[in-house]
Amino acid sequence: MTVCLLLLSVVALTAAVPAPRALTRAAWPERDPVVALWVWQCLVATVLLCCLTALVLGTAAVFHTVRDRVFAPAPPAVTAAYDLSAAPVWAAALTVLLACGAGWTTAMLGRELFEARRSRGQTRAQLRERAPDLPAGLPAARGPMLVLEDEYPDAWWLPGHPAQLVVTTGALHRLTDHQLDAVLTHERGHARAHHDWLLHLSTALATGFPRVPLFAHFCDQTHRLVELAADDTASRRCGHLTTALALIELNQHRGVLSCDSSRRLLGERVDRLLEPPPRLLRRQRALTTTVAALVPLVPLLITFAPGLTALS
Repeated sequence: MTVCLLLLSVVALTAAVPAPRALTRAAWPERDPVVALWVWQCLVATVLLCCLTALVLGTAAVFHTVRDRVFAPAPPAVTAAYDLSAAPVWAAALTVLLACGAGWTTAMLGRELFEARRSRGQTRAQLRERAPDLPAGLPAARGPMLVLEDEYPDAWWLPGHPAQLVVTTGALHRLTDHQLDAVLTHERGHARAHHDWLLHLSTALATGFPRVPLFAHFCDQTHRLVELAADDTASRRCGHLTTALALIELNQHRGVLSCDSSRRLLGERVDRLLEPPPRLLRRQRALTTTVAALVPLVPLLITFAPGLTALS
């Protein structure tokens, strides 16, 4: 068990510190933000799996009740292979630390989901007040799209049940039909990919563990890459130039496309749309996706290796 805990610690530290720093310096994520998002998720999954498996092994070593439940279906040779009875003192300290981290992570995720739900409720209440009154006898607007009377150009996707695409009359007047189609396609791209869940996860981890490089970079890069991915969705349908012009027209007075973007990101997105970088080749996409998917299996392999060896 000691060897397993040491190997899990090495893998977790590697995935949490040098790997994200190398990924942020790489140039290829801009060429294919969807693949880059997948790689970031696999790195986070690797660290979380390392912590979870180490927590299970450590808890089984410290508490006999947990050990009996975890290894109940296993043959005696498998239990003996982990040598749980000879757990060092630092293993118990590591188990307590991981248990605290697991509880804190759960609390941060719950807080983020609660705040997101409360914010959506407040936004929907404000939209009901701002939405134009319909003639008597007509049902309230509950469709997938809501038009607000506002001279300020804006458009955003409001997740939830039911999800709604909100567009102001200012955006309808300022944008051409093709530009409006690009904006709507951009927002639908966020909705289809469920980017809101990814943003909530990255924000919760970065808030709970701000000094962990992986979680801090994961949050920053997720907010950036989801916008690039949605831009790609819009540009494939409406063209790069149309999407760039729509982006500029919609943000002349505020400098951002959404509340999560910055002026620097806006300029980067416009430049990327005007001079689109070449996408990764299909072979490169497949190789990167496959390798990234295999990385989270490393902690599982380390954890089950002693038992599999004993069975063989």
